[in-house]
Amino acid sequence: MFSCLIKRCFTTACRVSMYKKSPCNWVLCSQKNKIVRKTEECFHSSMASPLPLLPSACSSPWLPRQSAACMLRAQLLHLSPQNLQHKRRRTEEPQERELDLLRYDMKDLPKGPRPALYLGFAGLIPFVSAPLLMAVTELYYPEIAYAQVAYGASIVSFLGGARWGFALPEGSPAKPDWLNLANSVVPSLLAWVALLFRDNITQATLMVIMGLGISLHYDLALLPGYPSWFKALRTVLTLVATFSLVATLILKNVYPEKILSLEKK
Repeated sequence: MFSCLIKRCFTTACRVSMYKKSPCNWVLCSQKNKIVRKTEECFHSSMASPLPLLPSACSSPWLPRQSAACMLRAQLLHLSPQNLQHKRRRTEEPQERELDLLRYDMKDLPKGPRPALYLGFAGLIPFVSAPLLMAVTELYYPEIAYAQVAYGASIVSFLGGARWGFALPEGSPAKPDWLNLANSVVPSLLAWVALLFRDNITQATLMVIMGLGISLHYDLALLPGYPSWFKALRTVLTLVATFSLVATLILKNVYPEKILSLEKK
């Protein structure tokens, strides 16, 4: 009898000390099963209406106020998987900036240096003038078509060399490694092959179009590092040049061919 009384006193003293240190732990130790059930009800009901259901579900006479406060903290700090996925989506959105050209880079086109913009758009004159001249005269000139192809090949070679000049300086975002330098040689090789097809304008034009597309793909996706305004300018110039070359190929099959010749007096 005396030993049982000592055990009860010791157990009561331990519970009082646990309650003073951590009321939530004392409640969980004393009435574990009931609190677990009440906690589950609180969390399930909080998904529909977090705060109004808390007093009705958690303010029973046997549950102390300290446990309700602890459950309120747990409820406020509760993170569902949907919220975590929503936060991850927010952090992953800026990673799409490199390829989202219409949303980001096109807005920076007017911010580019004026000499670069003027010279870039002036470089479209040889591309656009060839199909315009053929459309006005309603004749197809193979010499003018080849001059357009030769000019396009020089532009493609220039774009490949621009990557070398961008990667070689110290502190440049593009490193002078195999990825940058080796891929920059490909447009120049395509331009050289295009000039070899002098007797076949169609194949030469297709090679120049291929070189323009590959160099644009390198600059936008594979080899990033150019400023936004330059990528927007490159996209606009490449599209206009490509459509001009395609227009020349279409006019070849529409209008009769005429060879330019110098008359000797």
